[in-house]
Amino acid sequence: MPTSEQHGIKEHSDGRFGFVPVQTRSARFKSTDVNDFEAVTGREAVWKLSPVGKFTDLTGGELDGSAYPIQSTDVDGITVEWVGRDDKRIGTAGAPEERAAANAWTNFEQAMAITVSGEEAKEIMIVRAELGTGARAAHTIIEAKPFSRGVVILQNNGSARLSENVEIILGESANLTVVTLQEWDDTAVQLANHFASVGRDARLKHVVVSLGGSIVRVNPSIHLAGSGSDIEALGLYFADAGQHLEQQVYVNHDAPHSRSRVTYKGALQGEGARTVWIGDVLIGNSAPGTDSYEQNRNLVLTEGTRADSIPNLEIETGDILGAGHASATGRFDDEQLFYLQSRGITEDEARRLVVRGFLTEIVQQIGSPELEARLQDAIEAELVGTDVK
Repeated sequence: MPTSEQHGIKEHSDGRFGFVPVQTRSARFKSTDVNDFEAVTGREAVWKLSPVGKFTDLTGGELDGSAYPIQSTDVDGITVEWVGRDDKRIGTAGAPEERAAANAWTNFEQAMAITVSGEEAKEIMIVRAELGTGARAAHTIIEAKPFSRGVVILQNNGSARLSENVEIILGESANLTVVTLQEWDDTAVQLANHFASVGRDARLKHVVVSLGGSIVRVNPSIHLAGSGSDIEALGLYFADAGQHLEQQVYVNHDAPHSRSRVTYKGALQGEGARTVWIGDVLIGNSAPGTDSYEQNRNLVLTEGTRADSIPNLEIETGDILGAGHASATGRFDDEQLFYLQSRGITEDEARRLVVRGFLTEIVQQIGSPELEARLQDAIEAELVGTDVK
């Protein structure tokens, strides 16, 4: 009997006796070696909504993994240094599930390590603005020591073709806010994967703000590993004509009495503006007492845009406090506009007020007054001179 046939079952071209899809989010294949992944075709689950033909150099080509210029201030209780690939923290928060992340992991030479210690509140901003136009790999470690408190802001400016991995490690009872701010030039391409491990009674606030760049894809993967761990995952994005802004969020409740709140909000304007949000939440059988909710809201400002919003929820235990998800994409609320216009506000200004109010909900939760003010100005700049309809 031919090897391709057994008991009347014929072997499929994509594998022996047909392809069996992964049944749960946590079972996806992971590897730090790019050679363990097939070439990206765009048919894969993680790539099917992405313009993969525009960044083949990042998913399969050789990347510059050398250290790059950064700007930061000296802050007591926070150290910033470059460490080698043998640093014991590398690989403790997670591992790539797709080829671009694995390519970055294979090619980086040194990792930027940010270590937060001490119980007093503190804040640091790390600025990258000179990455250039060549294909580059990067790796960042952000560690919050037990009982520490801090805010780490990663600001991205200028040109870039970048694939990177960011590992975030929270010790017991740490309280950390990580903000990644994408204000790239119009031609920049960024493929970023963030892996977070949240320890016992620790709290992480993870904020993704994407405003600039041609293609920006920031995918946070949060492992609630310790009892009582907590994640507040926030996202704000504003896509203009021709921009592709993408976020794939994964929260893995793996410990009892863990809590998660995921809130992403975006606006789209201009021909070809595209956003993608995918939210996966897994409540494992080892996580009784879980409290989880995720939501994504998109506000469409003009014709010719597209917003994909896909929430997914897996529950493997019946002992939970609550779990739910919501998704909505739409235009302006006519009642809000009518209310504002009835008080003498012009229609154009009323529409802009609605947009600002819609996005301000995320800005106000960041917890850094100076950054919040800057982002309000950035949102205003996006709206100035725009024919919002």
